[in-house]
Amino acid sequence: MDFGFGPEDEEFRREARDWLAANLPGEHARDGEPARDGGHACARARGAWERELGRAGWIGLGWREDGYGNRTASLTQQVVWAEEYARAGAPARSGHIGENLLAPTLIAHGTPEQKARFLPAVARGEELWCQGYSEPGAGSDLAGVRTTAVREGDTYRVRGQKIWTSLAHEAHWCFVLARTEPDFVRHHGLSLLLVPMDQPGRVEIRPIRQLTGTSDFNEVFFDGALARAGHVVGGAGNGWRVAMSLLGFERGVSTLAQQIGFARELDEVIAEAVATGAADDPVLRDRLVRQWAELRVMRWNALRTLGGADAAERGAPSVAKLLWGRWHQRLGELAVQVRGSAAAVGPAGWSADRPYELAAAQHLFLFSRADTIYGGSDEIQRTIIAERVLGLPKEPRGRAERGGEPV
Repeated sequence: MDFGFGPEDEEFRREARDWLAANLPGEHARDGEPARDGGHACARARGAWERELGRAGWIGLGWREDGYGNRTASLTQQVVWAEEYARAGAPARSGHIGENLLAPTLIAHGTPEQKARFLPAVARGEELWCQGYSEPGAGSDLAGVRTTAVREGDTYRVRGQKIWTSLAHEAHWCFVLARTEPDFVRHHGLSLLLVPMDQPGRVEIRPIRQLTGTSDFNEVFFDGALARAGHVVGGAGNGWRVAMSLLGFERGVSTLAQQIGFARELDEVIAEAVATGAADDPVLRDRLVRQWAELRVMRWNALRTLGGADAAERGAPSVAKLLWGRWHQRLGELAVQVRGSAAAVGPAGWSADRPYELAAAQHLFLFSRADTIYGGSDEIQRTIIAERVLGLPKEPRGRAERGGEPV
């Protein structure tokens, strides 16, 4: 693909930059540490920011259909918006799961009624979503999910547990992969259901405390949660096909925006290394230069593969994940190495309502430990490349069975 920014893209860039400059300051400033009230104020601010984005039409630029309150943009303009958003230091999006995962799935597999019901609310920033895939015994092995959904009239009753559910504590809805056909196992007999989260006694959310002291992930327990039968995406029993489609959506645009954030973090590490004299160490200086060069290579690779019709088949998303996951971990390690012994000391004293605070380098080091796990572990990405791209023999797996017979 011949990727470049034309005059229309640059005009779009000016519009995006001006809008962000006019609307970002104040309560929508870049996220910092969680609020002292358990994050409720931070969640309210993020919700208000989503609605602000929706009113201005900045949600749903990448949808291949419009008419839901969104405006569409070319691929290069989507990159422009993502880069300007990251460059402005705008807060992490709480609506990205609905915008970038649920919406493309509904556009590809949903009914007209489902699109009309859910897409406008996502485009307005009024309904937030979470993803109910991983379970304690089915993380990387998604086909092993045990959450069940039994149909009762015009509803399904959902029972089971999901884990590592990002932003479940803020979400209004969850798209849940559940087993609706009890006589099938593995990837057969699954369905993707849209489940409302506001069901006291039927949906319980338990935050998971992370190394950083924050709780972005959650356990979610469904104890008889109700989902309308009309909210099954792609039809009952077709959940595996729909789920794989969702996981395969192009990540190139978000990857480029992510790299803007990486560059900001790298600049901060370099600035501290120069200020403290740590950059005088030739070994550490070599590592800094290597981090910079590898980040440039990642950008060029993302631009090279962006929009290619066969990018997924060639393993581009898996290669990108392997590259940035390890790179970001190494940056975290480098950040604490630059700080030296000071990296072991927090920036503020201990208090009962906030047991510890983290400096930016400490947060980067601790949070990046998860980069090679979430979003598909490195082992899974290597397996995808080996089997689907290079055509190597598949790992031995158990056969799906129904009634004791292979399916």
